[in-house]
Order: sequence, then C-alpha cells, then structure tokens
Amino acid sequence: MKSIKVISYLFFVLALVTLTACFSSTTLEPSIPSESTVTPVATEKAEPANTEKEVVVGFTLQNLSNPFFVAMSKGATAGAMLHGADVITVSAEGDLDKQTAQIKDFIARKVNVILLNAVDSKGIAGAVSQAKAAGIPVIAVDVGADGGVNTVVTSDNYLAGKLAGEYIVKRLNGKGNVVVIDGPPVSAVTDRIAGFEEAIKAAPGIQVVAKKNGHGNRDISLSMMETILQAYKKGEIDAVFATNDPSGVGAKIAAEQAGRDKEMFIVGVDGAPDAIKAIKEGKSFAATSAQYPFEMIKLAMDEGFKVLKGEKIESLIKIPVDLITQDNVETYKGW
Repeated sequence: MKSIKVISYLFFVLALVTLTACFSSTTLEPSIPSESTVTPVATEKAEPANTEKEVVVGFTLQNLSNPFFVAMSKGATAGAMLHGADVITVSAEGDLDKQTAQIKDFIARKVNVILLNAVDSKGIAGAVSQAKAAGIPVIAVDVGADGGVNTVVTSDNYLAGKLAGEYIVKRLNGKGNVVVIDGPPVSAVTDRIAGFEEAIKAAPGIQVVAKKNGHGNRDISLSMMETILQAYKKGEIDAVFATNDPSGVGAKIAAEQAGRDKEMFIVGVDGAPDAIKAIKEGKSFAATSAQYPFEMIKLAMDEGFKVLKGEKIESLIKIPVDLITQDNVETYKGW
C-alpha cells in the first residue's frame, strides 16, 4: 500500500510541475494580436490619441461691450473646438495695463499660443516681446501689434474706410461737410481713416469740419456728437463717418434727440447687428463696411496651429469687407 501511495504521489507532483510549466510559458510569451485588432487599455495615465487636446490658447481682446468682440470670442471658442484645444478668453476693458498683465499671466500659465486683439498696437509691444522670448507664438487679430507678432489677421481696414468714403462722396455729389468719429490708437482705426481720406481726396468739395475720438464706444460718441451738434448749426453737417458701428449708432441717437437726423446720414464700419437694424429703418444710418469677426478669429486660430506645427505663414493676412447699404441690406447674412 505504501508503494502505491508513493507512486501516486510522484505522479501528482509530476503533473503539477508540468501544469505549472504550461502556465509559465503562456505568461512569458503571450500571443500578439494583429495591428487592426489591437485595442489600447484605458488607464488614468493613458495619453490622449490626439495630442492637440493638450494645447491651450490664450485670447485677450479689447472689450466685451462691443458686439464685434463678442462675436470674436464665440469664434475663438468654435476654432478651439475644431482643433481639440482649450481657450482662455479674457477682456482687457480697453486698458493697456490690464492687457499687459493678461499676457504676462498667459506666459506664466505656459499657454501654447496667444491670440491678441490689442488695446494699443504700439503700447503692447513689451508684453508681446516677453511672450516671444518665452517661445509662445503671438497672433495679432483684427488690429496689428508691435513687438514681434508672428502674423496679423485682420479685415482690409483700408478698404473699409475707402468704401465708406466713396459712398459719402457719391451720395453728396462731391460736396458737403463731414464729421469724423475717430477711435482707439490701433492699426485698424488708422487704416480706416487713411482709406477714408484717400477716397475724399478725389472730391475737393468734401470738407471734414470736425474729427473727434469716440473711443469706439456708443455712449462716448453720443456725448461727443451732442457737443459737435451744438457747435454747428442746422444744415452745416451733411454726413458722419464713424470708424466703428457703435460710434455710428451713438451719433445717430444724438442726431435724433436733437431733431437733426434728417439733415445728415451716417456711415460706419463693422456690420454690427445694431447698425444693420438701423440701416433697415431707412433713416439716418445709411451704410457700413461689414467685417466678419467670427471667421477672422477662427482663421487666426488656424494660423497659430500652423506655427506650432513648424509651418511658415504670411506676416499679414487681410480679409475682404463688403459695403452694406439700404439697397442691399436684406441680402446681408450678418454675424
């Protein structure tokens, strides 16, 4: 009996060793499935399939009280989604110091790209230089910026001013008095003024009787226009050129409140909802050179990602504008 138990025990041990060897072989040399059937195992440390999802874009713009910049902020969100990126949008509220601090904060956060809608094209140069030194691409959008930006994506602002000026000249038959409502010290505004001035050169009978800075703000422009209307009697102002639509709407309100809106017409720049509504009224707000802020910022976002990929980009990209008048306003799609 003992010999039988010993033999049985030996068979059991031998079977156990053989079985263990089989399991050891499977663990050390696992079968490798084909590439088409491999499914990565999700873990907390797993890297995302699309590395662009890790990209963070910092966007600082002039203010969010202007519908133009609101449309731009929405475009930035849409553009970031298309690239699988995150976007941090902040408003400088027209304050250069605040915008400078915002860029410094972006640098500290180590964002991958900065989109800049400058409050002051020259004044922001120092902050742009700091971002450049930190290796962060800076894409100027809507207005130019000094300090070494990678590119400027903007509307053709010179053309916007020129179209407005040509419209005024034609409607006044080359003779009349015009008020100009200027804006902030940014390239977009100076280009619009340059285009307007070029247009009226062809008509010596057109005289600019007043030129004031409305700071791109409706309420400031309204107050400023009230002062101008007090300085010039009825019949002494024939037209108003505003370098953006909020300023034009402010001038319109001032003229209406003074009961003088029928003696003049107003031309703006932007294609903003309030201006389009005013144009459709068929009263004093006659035309606007329309921009496309939503598409502009998305294009700026695209250019930023090209830089990240090491692609070469143009130093200036201009987007065409369209003159919207009471004759074609119904076909304008708007923002």
